[in-house]
Amino acid sequence: MHEEAASAPLPLLDAPWCPAHEYRGRLGRVQDEIARRGLDGLVLFQPESVTWLTGFYTRGYSSFQCVLVPPEGDPLTCCRDMEAYYLERTGVFAPHVYWTDTDDPIRVAGEAIDGLFGSTPRLGVELDAWPLTARRFLRLFPPSAGAAVDDVSDALAVLRRIKSPSEVALVRRAARAAEAGMAAAADTARAGITERVLAAAISDALIRAGSDTPGPGVLSSGERAFHLHGSYTDRELAAGQTVQFEVLACVRHYHARFMRTIKVSRASAEDFRLAERLIRIQDDAIAAVAPGVHASVPDAIYRNGVLSAGLAERYTNKTFYGVGLLLPPSGGEGPEAHPAADWAFAANMTFHTYVLARDFGFSETILVTETGCERLTKWPRELIVAGTGA
Repeated sequence: MHEEAASAPLPLLDAPWCPAHEYRGRLGRVQDEIARRGLDGLVLFQPESVTWLTGFYTRGYSSFQCVLVPPEGDPLTCCRDMEAYYLERTGVFAPHVYWTDTDDPIRVAGEAIDGLFGSTPRLGVELDAWPLTARRFLRLFPPSAGAAVDDVSDALAVLRRIKSPSEVALVRRAARAAEAGMAAAADTARAGITERVLAAAISDALIRAGSDTPGPGVLSSGERAFHLHGSYTDRELAAGQTVQFEVLACVRHYHARFMRTIKVSRASAEDFRLAERLIRIQDDAIAAVAPGVHASVPDAIYRNGVLSAGLAERYTNKTFYGVGLLLPPSGGEGPEAHPAADWAFAANMTFHTYVLARDFGFSETILVTETGCERLTKWPRELIVAGTGA
């Protein structure tokens, strides 16, 4: 059944990515949250919130846009008139107001807020949304006006953690695309080519396999492999070098990603031992994931495993973070696992989980099931030795 869902015809990018009834159900849950918090409505700015709730997607989301959600009835979208085609085709809810390039978009949005909610509402606003700059906030909700503002940055973020079957199907498809990118990396990496050539091969495979965006994600070789967030350069790969990289794919902007480590041309016995140890630690951590399990349990397995093996003097990075609907610059969604995390896993959450030590890294995208978890990225869990014929 999973494979059938992953091969069913996909909606185009300029059509709703999930069934219309699903967006109606999401609206009902959001309006329940409005009532629970005693608010007169929400004003949403985070691009993922806009798309998740209304279906509306345009690659021009960096132009100012927001969605006004009343306690009852359909939400209203405020966006640039250049996006009318995409709003009409992807948006599930009809109410809208457009601003033009000769308008002041903040004034247009402010008038829409006053018109829908009145002059003295109590509104929930996503204060940590990156499009809501300090200047925009002060103009939309000036201290001298009558509106009271509550921070609801967590509201839709929490609702979005539990994925619907249609969302999980998109993450599965992204995982298949990511695997195609990994296959391209394993086939292409060899001494003498540049990181740029390797990245191009991965990106080509991702796009051909259905990813909406090219990758590859982080990629670095040689001494840079000891530092996680490298980008490809014109540096040439050399025999014996490590390439630490992540293949990142998305289908309808639902993401899957995973990391492997490549040794160029040859690997030592110590390389294989390190890879096997990290994979064993990660296998134990993933096996501990199940609904109701506190995030600290598999997190501790990672940390204790790496530290007790003497692979690091300290281990400070998070070990799980949510993935799903992500629009740049967002790189992940909540929640995150670390020693101070205060949440538990639940069925139908999707995560990227990773382990790092020295210049090696391994990771997977996983789905929490009713009884445990499923690894969605299914590439063999092993050190890749590539370019042995070079």
